[in-house]
Amino acid sequence: MSAVVWASTSQGATEADFKKMTSNIHWLGHDSFRIDADGVVVYLDPFQLKEGPHADLILITHDHFDHCSPADVAKIQKPETVIITVAQAAAKLKGQIKTVKPGDELNVKGISIKAIPAYNVNKFRSPGVPFHPKESGYVGFILTVKGLRIYHAGDTDFIPEMKGLGPDIALLPVSGLFVMTAEEAAEAATAIKPKLAIPMHVGGLVGSLSAAERFKEKATVPVMVMPIEK
Repeated sequence: MSAVVWASTSQGATEADFKKMTSNIHWLGHDSFRIDADGVVVYLDPFQLKEGPHADLILITHDHFDHCSPADVAKIQKPETVIITVAQAAAKLKGQIKTVKPGDELNVKGISIKAIPAYNVNKFRSPGVPFHPKESGYVGFILTVKGLRIYHAGDTDFIPEMKGLGPDIALLPVSGLFVMTAEEAAEAATAIKPKLAIPMHVGGLVGSLSAAERFKEKATVPVMVMPIEK
């Protein structure tokens, strides 16, 4: 893991504290993460996976191919795997699926989950048509794992619903083009107020790792750039 950038919001935490906080979080590239809970393996937006343990729980933020990949889900799915996602993505998948919309809260396999809105305000595929429209009902997730509240923002711009979420860890897209730029993500992090921010949506299909470093330089909260595990 790269060095953490310290800020007044770190509240006395040390680098060792942050490494301990993130020891069960694995960045698999792009927006894809695996979180190892107490006997529960959680994947978020699995995409371009090589190999890894099978999932107990899969969370998918929306139906775009680089977030909802049926082929990648099949690599980690077992009969008892539960998938939490929006209706558009659910239509592409098979198995035990629970659909959510922004604002929904549920508890699955002992993991508390809340769906948070995720949408664009200034990223458009054509004039007036955002890549991720608010009316599509796409989501990010706040999940509680081992007492830590982890926010995976999904594909989104800096939106009002982020203000004061206050998770322990915020996984934020920083590449620009389809999601927040590094500068916008830094503003979002200030509003979200996490104990630690981790950039994503870089180092894969879109976004250079330099955007993650730029986010780290501009953020007013502690930031850790994680290595991509393959």
